Amino acid sequence: MDFYKILLNAHKGFGYLELLLVALFIIALLGTMFGFSGKVNKFLKKTTLFTMIFFHVQFLIGIIMLITNFTKGLDMGAVMKNADLRFQYVEHPFSMLIAAVLMTIINKKVKSNDTISLGIVIMGLIAVGLFAFAFPWTRVFGA
Repeated sequence: MDFYKILLNAHKGFGYLELLLVALFIIALLGTMFGFSGKVNKFLKKTTLFTMIFFHVQFLIGIIMLITNFTKGLDMGAVMKNADLRFQYVEHPFSMLIAAVLMTIINKKVKSNDTISLGIVIMGLIAVGLFAFAFPWTRVFGA
């Protein structure tokens, strides 16, 4: 088994964990916003932290995979002409990068504030929306 296959399997396996963590994050975020008068609790802090950590781990594994593919001589002109390749090599990495940055900001705001604001909720929903857009659903769960 070569290095790329190991990274691909790790990236796919962490993807399942990330789906679970994102679901828990959404439950914690919306539960805090609507159920506990906006007071940040330990569950929200922990789910935000672990979701952010796994976003970063996934992003690092993905970047290593991307660099590995580009060193094999991938033609960027052909990538931009093909919708599937463009999603895999351009849209997916950049959307996940933005989602990871937003999760980092959200984690900082959740750690430093006692109450949650609407801005944090909107930022969290945007991060989850980007994650849902960039997640390769057909590859992970089949067509």
